[in-house]
Amino acid sequence: MTDIPQRNRPENPDSATGDDARKSPLTKRGGGDPATRGRTTIADGVVEKIAGMAARDVVGVHAMGSGLARTFGAVRDRVPGGGKSVTRGVKAEVGESQTALDLEVVVDYGVSIADVARDVRENVIAAVERMTGLEVVEVNIAVSDVKLPDEEEEDHSEPRLQ
Repeated sequence: MTDIPQRNRPENPDSATGDDARKSPLTKRGGGDPATRGRTTIADGVVEKIAGMAARDVVGVHAMGSGLARTFGAVRDRVPGGGKSVTRGVKAEVGESQTALDLEVVVDYGVSIADVARDVRENVIAAVERMTGLEVVEVNIAVSDVKLPDEEEEDHSEPRLQ
């Protein structure tokens, strides 16, 4: 059986009842550090959004996701209310105190892939750990494509048919 501490215990041990203590504005409630009262859970999607934004901020990252995911995403982006998916190309596994991430990126032609991967890792780890307090145990990066300078953009800003 677990002992449950009494919350309304009078501060003054000479007091016969706890009524005076409950009425006093100086009475401490609960007890202990507020950060230890309760539990915070962070959804996978939250970590995925943070990581996706942090990865896109790195110079040399052209897009996130595989060609197929970007194609479906481009169609979804054109649907009213669809919006851009910031989590495209990001998969997170979140535990109680740690997270692991898998990223799929498209890099610009001419950049050092090793340097871009290192910068993405550093930026993602810093952002996720700062914003969530979770320890990032690994960031796996798969480079699925290279954007060539003369390649046509997949995301057309104007509709093809009028």
